[in-house]
Amino acid sequence: MSRVYGAPIEVVESGGRPVRFTWSGRIHTVRRVIDHWVTLRAEWAAEAEAGEHLPQRRHWRVEAGSDRSLGVYELRHDVVGGGWTLVRVLD
Repeated sequence: MSRVYGAPIEVVESGGRPVRFTWSGRIHTVRRVIDHWVTLRAEWAAEAEAGEHLPQRRHWRVEAGSDRSLGVYELRHDVVGGGWTLVRVLD
């Protein structure tokens, strides 16, 4: 079971990977990366100007939280726009 959010979040990265994010005023430390994938869509490529970076979204499924409370979160990074989104919290 999971809950979908689509909430913007602040993320601290190291080497292109999320290491910490802030959501609802709480800091969540990434303990481990469970999965990582990239999505590209044909219509995004068609909208890209010649010479621009190909639009893509990087997805990260991570185990994160505090020492007392860990959870599994799906984060999405819009590479071109630079924004991060908390997509889903998995139970």
